[in-house]
Amino acid sequence: MERRYFLNATGAGLAASLLAACGGGGSDPSVDSAGPQPVTDRSTRPVVNTEAKSRVIVIGGGMGGATVAKYLRLWGDAISVTLVERMPTYTSNIMSSMVLTGQRTMSSLSFNYDTLRSKYGITTVFGEVVAIDPVGVKVTLADGTVLTADRIVMAPGISFDTVPGLGSSNKMPHAWQAGPQTTLLANQLNAMPSGGVVVLTIPKTPYRCPPGPYERACLIADWLKVKKPGSKLIVLDANAGIVTEVDNFTNAFMGLHGNVIEYHANAEVTSVDPATMSLLTTAGTVRGDVINMIPRQRAGALVATAGLNNATEGRFAGVNVLSYASTVSGADKIHIIGDASATTQPKAGHIANQEAKVCADAISRILSGGSPDPAPVTNSACYSTITMSQASWLTAVFQYNPAWTNPATSITGPAMVPVAASSAASTGWNSDSFEDMGKWFNALMGDSFA
Repeated sequence: MERRYFLNATGAGLAASLLAACGGGGSDPSVDSAGPQPVTDRSTRPVVNTEAKSRVIVIGGGMGGATVAKYLRLWGDAISVTLVERMPTYTSNIMSSMVLTGQRTMSSLSFNYDTLRSKYGITTVFGEVVAIDPVGVKVTLADGTVLTADRIVMAPGISFDTVPGLGSSNKMPHAWQAGPQTTLLANQLNAMPSGGVVVLTIPKTPYRCPPGPYERACLIADWLKVKKPGSKLIVLDANAGIVTEVDNFTNAFMGLHGNVIEYHANAEVTSVDPATMSLLTTAGTVRGDVINMIPRQRAGALVATAGLNNATEGRFAGVNVLSYASTVSGADKIHIIGDASATTQPKAGHIANQEAKVCADAISRILSGGSPDPAPVTNSACYSTITMSQASWLTAVFQYNPAWTNPATSITGPAMVPVAASSAASTGWNSDSFEDMGKWFNALMGDSFA
């Protein structure tokens, strides 16, 4: 499958376009009656191990990092790729809330880098990056090793603001990076007596996975009905209201789960007291037996260390969305993708996968003496668990606009802009979408790691 066609097809409509091209049918290239379709990369172009003409270092092996490493090898002209990652396995944040209800195991969300090495010839280095030289295009590891390249791609994910009063206490886990805190929160929920109070906080935007806290609230509420009868879930939203899938989540909160969920907008946490399990918020003091405290977020610390946090009040990295190159002067050989970048696209695993492909295509063109595609397209798709057996869905297509005006600031500039005619959400939720969610997840993870 040719690179440009694959980029456009997956950007405009996930697998729907690909299936149509392969005889699978479907008249709408972005959405069909079953909701957003899974990414189904079936590109079979072999990776030939020839002498490297150029070198790229990828920092971070999550959805964005793994995908860009893979597609640089698939599409690049003899590009040597080194992937630097702290851990030998990646645990997906997508679907991790289902660990809290016992429907998923942590191992079912874990992926390694074996195929990236064996099938695509990617070199993996497991270690901590402590410094980046944007001018010299160098990466320094904690053990003193210095790696050099022609380009560096950063996919460091997110880090969290310090919560006043929390300190090192583990009594209020965020579980917003799948791992030990996910298991900890699951154990706390299981240990809570019936009739207890769970508190879930939602930080100010932008944060990782806009529907995520709301779908977690729905999932926990449904679980409480079965496992902890008489319990209550208090949702404290620092935003003025539900920020995405407003109709579905409003109906779920006020209707389906109205006897369990107590929702408060404009309730920002200002400090916490783990000893009394209480939160001081702009809406008053709230106490709970289990508290899922999700702090406000920013780009992974390495972005600030490298001086690339030049957007969103210094929280995230400004990038040129034609290539995801940093907009910091002198750092144009550093590309930043995924949750760490500041764009008009949501911070989500599917978008990280999409940004990675645009970035891989752009770097491949640049290193071959060309220019990035002037009209990239990306797609954001996700499913939201409304109950333990039913889900809703949401999809949005983004196209490049060189002169978009930000309605909040009136500043005009290039951006990825949602295409209304190619974006949609489900009306309500059902079990078919829940089943489709599993297929979408498997295909998406396969596209990144297999």
